[in-house]
Amino acid sequence: MKPLPPRSGRGSGWPVWRLARRLALLCACVPLLLAASGCSLIKPLLGDADPARGAAKAPAGPPPIDLHIDAPEALKPLLQKHLDLALLLDLRTDETPSAGELSRLAAAAPAQARELLQTEGYFDAKVTVRRETAPIAPTAAGDAPSDAPLATAPAVATDAAPPSAGDTPRSGPRNRLQAVWLSVVPGDPTHVSALQISTEGELQRMAEAGDADALALQRSLPATSELQAGEVFRNPAWSASKQALLAKLRAAGYAAASIADSRADVDATARTARLRVRLDSGPLFRAGPLQIVGLAHHDESTVRNLSGFGPGAPLTEARLLDYQERLQAARLFQSVSVSFEPDPGVAALTPVRVRLVELPLQQATVAVGVTTNAGARVSVEHTHRRPFDWPVIAYNKIEWGQKNQKWTGDFQTHPGPGFYRNLLGVQIDRDLSDSDVVLSQRLRLGRTQDTTRIERLYFVELLRSRRDDLAGAATASGAGPTVATALSVNLHLARRDLDSLLLPTRGLTATLQLGLGEATSHGGDNGPFTRLYGRLTGYLPLGGGWYSQGRLELGGILRRNGVEVPDALGFRAGGEDSVRGYAYRELAPKDANGATVSGDALMTSSLELARPIMASQPSLWGAVFVDAGRATNGWRGFSPALGYGVGVRWRSPIGPLRVDLAWADELQKLRLHLSVGIAL
Repeated sequence: MKPLPPRSGRGSGWPVWRLARRLALLCACVPLLLAASGCSLIKPLLGDADPARGAAKAPAGPPPIDLHIDAPEALKPLLQKHLDLALLLDLRTDETPSAGELSRLAAAAPAQARELLQTEGYFDAKVTVRRETAPIAPTAAGDAPSDAPLATAPAVATDAAPPSAGDTPRSGPRNRLQAVWLSVVPGDPTHVSALQISTEGELQRMAEAGDADALALQRSLPATSELQAGEVFRNPAWSASKQALLAKLRAAGYAAASIADSRADVDATARTARLRVRLDSGPLFRAGPLQIVGLAHHDESTVRNLSGFGPGAPLTEARLLDYQERLQAARLFQSVSVSFEPDPGVAALTPVRVRLVELPLQQATVAVGVTTNAGARVSVEHTHRRPFDWPVIAYNKIEWGQKNQKWTGDFQTHPGPGFYRNLLGVQIDRDLSDSDVVLSQRLRLGRTQDTTRIERLYFVELLRSRRDDLAGAATASGAGPTVATALSVNLHLARRDLDSLLLPTRGLTATLQLGLGEATSHGGDNGPFTRLYGRLTGYLPLGGGWYSQGRLELGGILRRNGVEVPDALGFRAGGEDSVRGYAYRELAPKDANGATVSGDALMTSSLELARPIMASQPSLWGAVFVDAGRATNGWRGFSPALGYGVGVRWRSPIGPLRVDLAWADELQKLRLHLSVGIAL
């Protein structure tokens, strides 16, 4: 026999080498035991390293439990999403929880459900749990189909106590399905009895000093809250209300605003909630120096002129957004960013950062299109944003169509103080209708002011117009071309309040034109005239996927009998964007020779309803419409022509494509109207 190794210590203690070997064996077994008994805890955290292999080991079968939630439909999604017991439905068959874990989750479910219901305003809910088990009939795969019938077993007590320490995980194949019924009686909801909002900081000090803006802001705060007195108290709505209040203060220039204190005092017996929130406005941030970055060709003075505010102005969200929109509308910059750092230390004079990326100095665009008004057309546009290094935008456009040819040339200075630009404009326009052709030349000199919503144009215009009958240069009466000239002063106003300039669905646009001038003509009397024109277009969603669009257009020329004004100043109706179903400029009075001429009075109107044709194509709309109107020489005996029909709209990223089939009630015939344009 081999001699025994020497003992360590005294008496009959374990040898050191044997003790070390047993400790090592025990340490090696602990991870294996944890992996065998606690895999349901480890796997959800670590995931399956090999999804394909995990799927192969998890045979198809029912979830660990069959959960039924008996609750009002509005509350079911909340419980199904957040109850720990409901999460078992997402486990794989090989992740069956132990009996003790299932008992613990079932026992905790009522309290957890009540906590969830409190977030929706139900503070007196009754929640019970009932459990049953049923054998699972074996299948060829060794598991039960998901629709196996339940054999009811004795129910487990409601709100059972957590399992004892003696509960052990089940081993071997699962052969019983746990059916759990969660019954919820929410009771009456809790309503908001009062909402109290108070402020501190500079806003409070300014309001106490009588500042009108501060007082108006304080008065507007209660209406900002999503939760109002009398409404059901919901925790998400309470959180959203506090965020809305903060957003209101920050938008008003208090960029460092915070919530100093908030509480919801709930009386579960009376089912009422008293809400209180105290807002610390912090300082009011006021404009300091402009820090302009990104200019290469244009002047800083142009950027400063578009700000619209000076040092000390409150830096409200609306003021900064308006400044940013004016810069974008200046046609000088590709991208614009206006911001500031809310540092309370410099709140009295906060630097405003303006970051710009300039557009190319020169830009050319080619476009093709077709409309039933003007037929097929092609146009070329060229813009130079600083010719000869002058702070001027030179714009030229040549448009050539089957029924209309036009050249437009504009020179506009860069924006100056008050957002004003000086302009010089030239336009030559040739319009062809079924009975005549009108050639007009315009020369304009004036000023324009463009703001976010309003455009103003003041100008002096010299206009010459020549109209020729297509029947020939002379008729039986000896009449020939009509030539007239007018010198006038004009005011044009336009206002836009739309959710989208390109594809509007809500809002209004209004246009008003006023002109006073002196007209001279060959063969007619000379004299003064007044021209008035207005157009109102509205867009309104109607619900149910329907959208409406309405238009009213009125015009008139006041002059002495015998005074001839240029035909280009008169009015004609008919065609696309006027009265559909009729030819372009067809609805106008006739002269003594039966040729169409422009009238002194105009009225057109339109009503259109549209909606997407199918949910899978939200940009494709169908429409029905009715139009009415005409141009005449007077309002006495005025009778509008009617046109109505159906159409299709494609709301493309570059603008709407419209195809309309319209019935002309006066002519008793159909006409197709098409409008589409593509920039190349």
